[in-house]
Amino acid sequence: QVQLVESGGGSVQAGGSLRLSCEASGRTFISYNMGWFRRAPGKEREFVAAINWSSSITHYADSVKGRFTISRDNAKNTVYLQMNSLKPEDTAVYYCTAAYTSATMTREYGVDYWGKGTLVTVSS
Repeated sequence: QVQLVESGGGSVQAGGSLRLSCEASGRTFISYNMGWFRRAPGKEREFVAAINWSSSITHYADSVKGRFTISRDNAKNTVYLQMNSLKPEDTAVYYCTAAYTSATMTREYGVDYWGKGTLVTVSS
């Protein structure tokens, strides 16, 4: 069992930056590929970014490429999402995820554990 707790959400103006953190419980953090999904108001949840256990592979949604960076610190059981050049359309609840299988870590059905989410609001 893995529990995920997100932090770092908040309100920011367009063009600003935020860093989300997600701390995982348990001693098996290194076994999991980690990621972030988001759900914007009135929209379906969508993939944002993912990173494999060794940080050798990362994936990003086209909408955030070049602006967001995912990273992880296995010694701290923590995954991060650095978000720069934020846009109003980035407003959403951001969910941290853990996926055992790297091949499907960018898909909702491939996620084994979800955090409860943290709200990011970007104003124009």
